[in-house]
Amino acid sequence: MNPQAKLIFSMSLLLGTTITISSNHWIMAWTGLEINTLAILPLISKSHHPRAVEASTKYFLIQATASTLLLFSSMINAWFTGQWDITQLTHPLSCMLLTAAISMKLGLVPFHFWFPEVLQGSSLMTSLLLATVMKFPPTILLFLTSPSLNPTLLLTMAIASAALGGWMGLNQTQIRKIMAFSSISHLGWMTIILIYSPKLTLITFYLYSLTTAAIFFTLETTNTLKLSTLMAAWSKIPTLTAALMLALLSLAGLPPLTGFLPKWLIIQELTKQELTTTATIIALLSLLGLFFYLRLAYCATITLPPNPANHMKQWHTNKSVNMLTSTLVMLSIVLLPMSPTILAIP
Repeated sequence: MNPQAKLIFSMSLLLGTTITISSNHWIMAWTGLEINTLAILPLISKSHHPRAVEASTKYFLIQATASTLLLFSSMINAWFTGQWDITQLTHPLSCMLLTAAISMKLGLVPFHFWFPEVLQGSSLMTSLLLATVMKFPPTILLFLTSPSLNPTLLLTMAIASAALGGWMGLNQTQIRKIMAFSSISHLGWMTIILIYSPKLTLITFYLYSLTTAAIFFTLETTNTLKLSTLMAAWSKIPTLTAALMLALLSLAGLPPLTGFLPKWLIIQELTKQELTTTATIIALLSLLGLFFYLRLAYCATITLPPNPANHMKQWHTNKSVNMLTSTLVMLSIVLLPMSPTILAIP
């Protein structure tokens, strides 16, 4: 892609995200979301592969539908209450429609079908954007409207997302699809605590984005797209592959790694709210995700590739690791002792 075009699309992504998270009027928030959608489409389809074009078409249709629903819900609220302010969403029908619209944008169950397909059709770096940056504005809208939303509906969708994200990831061999179902599962954790502690939802999203970025940058460095090529990663960059194993276990939420912090705090908060059964269910559902994270870690570090390997041998491998990748991987592993500082962030 032309560097100037890539710069324009990247700046548009930044602009759209900034407009949405800083606005208090529904029309401005909708405008930012539309700018984001239009900016990411060329990045998804830049390879001109039929799979990429299909992914960008699916993404456009889903996001356009979700944006229409969001605008419709805000118009209904303005019609009945006279309020266009994001925090003044009070009409029950508007709250239901907004929950559906944001769930569709994020890929929450039952609006999750598009997400794994779109990630599979995109490059690794575009997949990273779709899994993190593109989910930030809708998450902020959920954060701002959380007092008005239906707790039972959010709880049901959260448990369904955690269950389906773990269950569907079990039989995947494509790493981008595994990361997509991982994202759906983590969205369940973020949604389940949204009503009771919105700040905790944001902390979970930040740490999830950090760990996911570390994994995607590592996969980009080792040029890995599926499990069979992940097996050969150890022979290219052993140190980075060992760190990848720890980052995957961090994403699974194993102590004493960074990813344990949000799950620990969410279970603690749910217990305080006397939702012990819910906390138990979602903790058990996270074991499904742990299984495929362990399988990825096993393939990356313990399994040796078959001889002859059934994938193209990469004789000229770039063995240099840039500073950003190393820093992200390190932060995704060792941030747990910094938890008091993280929780002190307003």
